[in-house]
Amino acid sequence: MVFKRLLGSLGVGGPTVDTVLEGGAVPPGGVLRGQVRLRGGSVDFEIEQITLELVARVEAEHEEGEREGAVAFERFTVGGGFRLAGGEERSVPFAVTLPWETPVTELHGQPLGVVLGVRTELAVAGAKDKGDLDALSVRPLPVQEAVLEALGRLGFGFTSADLELGRIHGTGQQLPFYQEIELSPAPQYAHAVNEIEVTFLAGPAGVEVVLEADKRGGLFSGGHDALSRHTVGHEEAASRDWAAEVDAWVRQLVEHRAAYGSPAPAPYGQVDPYGGGAGFKDDHHHGGHHHGGHGSGPGTGTAIAAGAAGLAVGVAGGLVAAEIVDEIGDAFEGEEEDEEG
Repeated sequence: MVFKRLLGSLGVGGPTVDTVLEGGAVPPGGVLRGQVRLRGGSVDFEIEQITLELVARVEAEHEEGEREGAVAFERFTVGGGFRLAGGEERSVPFAVTLPWETPVTELHGQPLGVVLGVRTELAVAGAKDKGDLDALSVRPLPVQEAVLEALGRLGFGFTSADLELGRIHGTGQQLPFYQEIELSPAPQYAHAVNEIEVTFLAGPAGVEVVLEADKRGGLFSGGHDALSRHTVGHEEAASRDWAAEVDAWVRQLVEHRAAYGSPAPAPYGQVDPYGGGAGFKDDHHHGGHHHGGHGSGPGTGTAIAAGAAGLAVGVAGGLVAAEIVDEIGDAFEGEEEDEEG
């Protein structure tokens, strides 16, 4: 067995850690299972606490443009309070529930280019060390998959997906960032919109679907963004005519200009703007859903085929799990260097 990382703050002779995730992709709100495997060092150590941290690569906009950084969005304590003898091997099983708004990283088993990871942190002998880092794969909920497949059947094409720091006003958003899935327009809507962006905000009762259209300008008017929101219960995933439903949503969006950032009742409560995030070197305020050309995500430029199976996606350059771990690991290394400085 090859352990992935020697705990650096404990020096030579310290314990090593390897976290193994089980069962493939997990849906938002689902249970993530695995084991934290420890190997003792040259002497005994008191393992005070084992913590798993969910992290994401997120984009933030500021006056000079965009930058990317790592944001931690959930922590779980999964073990601790025992002595690890020198050379001893021990496995600590865990089962933790993902937040409902955890972004989707794949569709039909193909990556969208969204970077999520699980970072293992040990508190040992009064010191904390960020040890192992593993890629986290998240598959869509039935409602999310049904909406995306309906868009595919209507002729929309996948362009890219990314995570944006900030909150969408008028929604029940809980996390400090949201996911945007950008789609090229279906032929029947190409005259009216440049692109459609889809955001899913899931909760225990259902999914809030936020659609935004970058509408083309007319002869005597400029282009503008239109926004609409639709709430669907989890139990409705198998009972609706999704092609007709989603087509009606898009028609409403295209034909009627929605007030940008218009207030609406928030079904899940607080919607205050969020500022800043771990992993960014500058504080940033991002207050609402917006349109912008996101050219930095690994999903940019991907080819899609729209057909009966829905959106077929593939990340340009063949991004694989190991590269995702490297990318998010680099973001955290930069954060740690800033803290040490």
